[in-house]
Amino acid sequence: MRAAHSIKGGARVVELDAVVQISHIMEDCFVAAQTSRLALTSDHIDILLQGVDILTGIAGTSGHEMAAWLNDHQEQIIALATTIKSILTGKPAPEQSTVSPPVPASIPAPTPAPAPPSEPPKSPAPTRTQPAAKAVPKRSKPEKSSGASAQLTQEERDRMIRVTATKIERLMGLGGEVVVSARWLPQFSESLLSLKKSHNELFTLLEKLQELLGDDDDFRQMRSLAFQAREKTRECSLSLADHLNQLDVFTSTSANLSDRLYHEVIGVRMRPFADGVQRFPRMVRDLAKQLGKKVRLEIVGKSTDVDRDILEKLDAPLTHLIRNAIDHGIEMPDVRRAAGKSAAGMLRLEAVHRSGMLMITFSDDGQGIELTHLRQKILDKGMANASIVDNLSETELMEFLFLPGFSTSETITEISGRGVGLDVVHDMVHEVGGIIRAVPSAGKGVSFHLELPLTLSVIRTFLVEIAGEPYAFPLARIDRCLMIEEAALETVEDRQYFRFDNTNIAMVDIHDILEIEESASHEHGLPVVVISDRSNAYGVLVDTFIGECDLVVRPIDQRLGKVPDISAVAVMLDGAPVLIFDVDDMLRSVDKMVNVKRLRKIKEGVEETLVTAQVKRVLVVDDSITVREMERKILENQGYHVDVAVDGMDGWNAVRTEAFDLVVSDIDMPRMNGIELVNNIKQHEELKLLPVIIISYKDTEEHRLQGLDAGANYYLTKSSFQDDSFINAVVDLIGEA
Repeated sequence: MRAAHSIKGGARVVELDAVVQISHIMEDCFVAAQTSRLALTSDHIDILLQGVDILTGIAGTSGHEMAAWLNDHQEQIIALATTIKSILTGKPAPEQSTVSPPVPASIPAPTPAPAPPSEPPKSPAPTRTQPAAKAVPKRSKPEKSSGASAQLTQEERDRMIRVTATKIERLMGLGGEVVVSARWLPQFSESLLSLKKSHNELFTLLEKLQELLGDDDDFRQMRSLAFQAREKTRECSLSLADHLNQLDVFTSTSANLSDRLYHEVIGVRMRPFADGVQRFPRMVRDLAKQLGKKVRLEIVGKSTDVDRDILEKLDAPLTHLIRNAIDHGIEMPDVRRAAGKSAAGMLRLEAVHRSGMLMITFSDDGQGIELTHLRQKILDKGMANASIVDNLSETELMEFLFLPGFSTSETITEISGRGVGLDVVHDMVHEVGGIIRAVPSAGKGVSFHLELPLTLSVIRTFLVEIAGEPYAFPLARIDRCLMIEEAALETVEDRQYFRFDNTNIAMVDIHDILEIEESASHEHGLPVVVISDRSNAYGVLVDTFIGECDLVVRPIDQRLGKVPDISAVAVMLDGAPVLIFDVDDMLRSVDKMVNVKRLRKIKEGVEETLVTAQVKRVLVVDDSITVREMERKILENQGYHVDVAVDGMDGWNAVRTEAFDLVVSDIDMPRMNGIELVNNIKQHEELKLLPVIIISYKDTEEHRLQGLDAGANYYLTKSSFQDDSFINAVVDLIGEA
């Protein structure tokens, strides 16, 4: 009633008579309901929602189009006003009331706007029996009820300002750094305690020195100096103790303030769950009416704080879940009564913080999913054979629902059943680093459990040590962490596995993925982090487990581009930098290593090569990053291992310190050009047999002869990338990878 009253007052100011007409008659209905003179039914609500649609359509129309819009919908507005009046009089609604709204029914009702500052509403509100002219709030001496005062206080408390996302990200980064700096103070305090201890020891030594000097007159001057030194040491110790006490107070205060600042900054990105689900009740009502069903939606945890980015991403997945539940899950009223259920189906959406994660549960009390029917669908689509399907657990069967194009529905409707809804849900949850589970109950509905991070700015991670440095796995993206014995490793088709939950999990060494030297021997078992996608699971061997930790995510500098296997960076509480793994990218790297057979065995702390032939190594030397990357990708696609150098001098240092099978070089480069590089290679006693290919944009015969005279085996132009000339030359010199 208050919202309709405020809209009516605002419409009078801007002279929108149609809005005044609709909002005024709607206000009368609400006033009658407030005073118990009218009991609103479901049909009445449908009619009033058509009024909301009219107001929404007007609000979404630009000023210069307003006259045409109102003219086109004049009859509809008059008919709707007549229909709403019939609610008050109790007369049957005329047929015109069934006219469709001017905007789609799925559009959410607008959030009730507060009254304009120039026209604050009076309390109590005007009743239906008052004249329309007196229903407009007066400007002078506005009265405020206790409820209105409370509302204004809340509005003042939640007033908003516009701040760019970039500034918020910087503020969050600075907040994280403040927390790190505050954690440094206790360590500094400990060092001062050590200094105080040394002072006390010095004071004791001076006392002993003074005693040794005795009362002999020959050492009178030395005793005096020792006494002065002891007294000065005492003063320093007292001053140091006083400063330590002050530092302890400051450390405690600083830690408290930094934590409060950190949580307030994190809270800037948070919004209540209710902000993202406002339109769902109207959507449920409209879909249920459209399908001839009765459905109620219960939302629990509306005040639960959710990261703004996650809240935006939740809209599409939750919409799919709701539409699927209404279309396929909830039965028709007569079917529900026959099954002993209430005629109205129940949808329940709950959001809660639990164990440092955002838990969202969506459930319905519909017909559920028959596992026998689901097994048959999997067989019909040829996704697995009968023997495998029969042995699948309930959890494994439900995973098929999240595959693209998979649907248990026999029909395709405009509402759902196209096999894309649950795939969208899975992708969104996967994108933000969460997990989703579906739990069926035949005849009692289905529950979907979404486990998401509280914020994308702070993630829960599992820290490991690799080659003496800390690295972080996003906790939501790892299956589990295990300590296994070397004896548990088995070799199948020249690849190492270990058994867990009756499944073979391939073993991979993290040092192979990151291309770094192994630095740890595993005397007390193998620490393994299990990661997986929909098709494969891998056990990643690391050096040491450190434990769980919350990290403030900082993006990698864009100038570095995409760093392989790394998604972001962070700073630990002790100030040490830590890299956060990109698990999806790591899985792709492992798949590539498996395809080119670059995995190594793990046995008694010594790695053995799985392949008899060593992968051919090629050094690409070019000062252009574009050309370097192009050549690198061409060679890596053929299976070669490629290193790069940024100029001739860098390349010359590389060939003298590492072994390569081939060098691919440009000519025009700073510090040392390609001709000089080739000359140096061919004149070196150990490198003179190393094949060299020169690739240059200079295609004259003079330059070609110059390169060949220097000792290059091939002289190609950069147009050779367009055909197989480059690869053919490489294969001719060193063979296939």
